[in-house]
Amino acid sequence: MKNSLSAFLLIFCVSVFAQNPKKENIKYVKITQKICHKKKGYQLVLAAVISDSRCPEGVTCVWAGEASAVISVYKDSKLIEDKTIVFSPKNEEENKQWFAKHLPEKQRKIKNGSIFPYPRHGVTVVKKDYYIKIGYLK
Repeated sequence: MKNSLSAFLLIFCVSVFAQNPKKENIKYVKITQKICHKKKGYQLVLAAVISDSRCPEGVTCVWAGEASAVISVYKDSKLIEDKTIVFSPKNEEENKQWFAKHLPEKQRKIKNGSIFPYPRHGVTVVKKDYYIKIGYLK
């Protein structure tokens, strides 16, 4: 009886503690369409959103869609590169690697990245309102 009670308590404790997922400390960096000309080091700027065919909220779509944007890379306020990035599930890993090369060391453990605002049915997004949000582990 004592052994079965001990076994029950052990199994109960293990199952209860196994249910609590480890909370990840995710921080975000926002890439906008503005450049700071006095900033030293690398700076990413959203130059343009070329296309946004993502499925709008409130609509059922066959294809999830994708968004394409041109991102300018500046170093010490001088343009180094313009890169077209396609935001879709199939390009996610490639995008993470590219952003990691151009972000500061403490922001290189990238979890996700996307273009905002997300389209909504019947609402037109103004081009100047777009920005990119990159989530990274702190």
